[in-house]
Amino acid sequence: MNSVLKIAVQKSGRLSDDSLSLVKECGIKFYNGTGKLISASTNFPVEFLFLRDDDIPGYVADGVADLGIVGENEMVEKAKDVAVLKKLGFSKCRLSLAIPRGVAYEDVSYFHGKSIATSYPRILQDYLESHGIRADIHEISGSVEIAPSIGLADGICDIVSSGSTLMMNGLKEVEEIFKSEAVLIANKNLSAEKLSIVDRLLFRINAVQKGKSNKYVLLNAPNHALEKIIALIPGMRSPTILPLAQPGWSSVHSVLSEDQFWENIEELRAAGAEGILVVPIEKMVV
Repeated sequence: MNSVLKIAVQKSGRLSDDSLSLVKECGIKFYNGTGKLISASTNFPVEFLFLRDDDIPGYVADGVADLGIVGENEMVEKAKDVAVLKKLGFSKCRLSLAIPRGVAYEDVSYFHGKSIATSYPRILQDYLESHGIRADIHEISGSVEIAPSIGLADGICDIVSSGSTLMMNGLKEVEEIFKSEAVLIANKNLSAEKLSIVDRLLFRINAVQKGKSNKYVLLNAPNHALEKIIALIPGMRSPTILPLAQPGWSSVHSVLSEDQFWENIEELRAAGAEGILVVPIEKMVV
């Protein structure tokens, strides 16, 4: 079993769905039927442990799992001795302070001397101390949003994605204190054999992420405009240029960053490019 890498994944929820989607995009096959807590891959030396998200940092630190995919908020809150291998770019959210919608608010000094309910006392305490605020923190494990309405606290500190849950409970977001996304964490004492498997896994993850952040572009361009167009889409090394049947024209194939996509497309059209095709990239190995 030393040659099998154990990866802890949240057993349900959005983070679980996103994590398993990434694993499948990496070409790793496994079965995760309803209620299944352990699943071995059929084509890669990994085994998945399906756990509660707040247990994952501890399991990884203790060596029960070799790797874990967990929210950055849970990793920081649990403060376990683990290594962060990679931010994964999905399941993004924020940890925010919120108060009843009808209460006036100017700045974070509002919370001085107030009571705050949260499931993240460590992160909240660090934030308050950094702003010189002394408040009474009530740690609760769930249903944080109802704390003000039942008189338990003046405000809350909780995970926010869209803000709809706050709105439904008569609350408004007033301060963002921590940004979070999924991270890949590792036990700090992995064997050389397991580190080799980790490298193979990271290679696949990087290829998937590179593919998602780039587009494959094909276009037709007049030869007199090639120099300007090549400057706009240099590609990974350089674009591919093929002559068209029509004299004086070429087909240009290259890669565009998703972040600069629309700006570059507009510039390409202005430079004389025509028949622009943009294709998703499934994997990208550089």
